[in-house]
Amino acid sequence: MQIKTALAAIVLAIVPGFALAQGCSHEQSSMSCADGTVWDAESRTCVPEATS
Repeated sequence: MQIKTALAAIVLAIVPGFALAQGCSHEQSSMSCADGTVWDAESRTCVPEATS
């Protein structure tokens, strides 16, 4: 029984690392900004789109 408990503890300790390794990125996609706004990486917010 102790082996099963130890194995379960090891698996539970390792699994979150795999989730992070799958490419969890904190970068914002421009598709997430509202219409008329774009993602500004410097301020890390959506800003009004500049028109020329």
